[in-house]
Amino acid sequence: MAMADSGLNATAAALLGLLHEGPMTGGQLMAAAERKLGPFWSMTRSQVYRELPALADAGLVRMGKPGPRASQPYTISAAGKRAFARWLSEPVGRDQLRNPVILRVAFGKLHSGQQLAELYAQAEAQHSEALSAAREQAKQATADGDEYGAAALNFAVAYHRAALTWLKNAPRG
Repeated sequence: MAMADSGLNATAAALLGLLHEGPMTGGQLMAAAERKLGPFWSMTRSQVYRELPALADAGLVRMGKPGPRASQPYTISAAGKRAFARWLSEPVGRDQLRNPVILRVAFGKLHSGQQLAELYAQAEAQHSEALSAAREQAKQATADGDEYGAAALNFAVAYHRAALTWLKNAPRG
């Protein structure tokens, strides 16, 4: 991932954004990312644990005293808040759509009818489950008074609805 003027890639910026809520360990950051960002932005555990020491080395987060099971809490620093503010003001760049189902459908004439049926069934199940989860997360964000979080989560709701509509009309071979 390329870094912009702020020196932050998207994962680092997301972690700093989450740390605005207060000190968190890597595990707590993963849980917060899944709850708040998961329906529309993915982060892996390895990305989080790779970024946290780099953010600490750059002075953008401070490490607290290790807790139980050597869990390490992190707090955003003033420099981290400034870097995050710069990141927020940078151009977002081009949206990158990478959908493995659509990639396979693009080669649909090379599939058997059974392969396509299985592909569509798996995709429908995944999108139905993700739609249900995103709806619940959006409801919770609304109940928590987080209108911006709810708006972002409602994008995920609309995305999964659109994907399900597309899947119903996709060519079946």
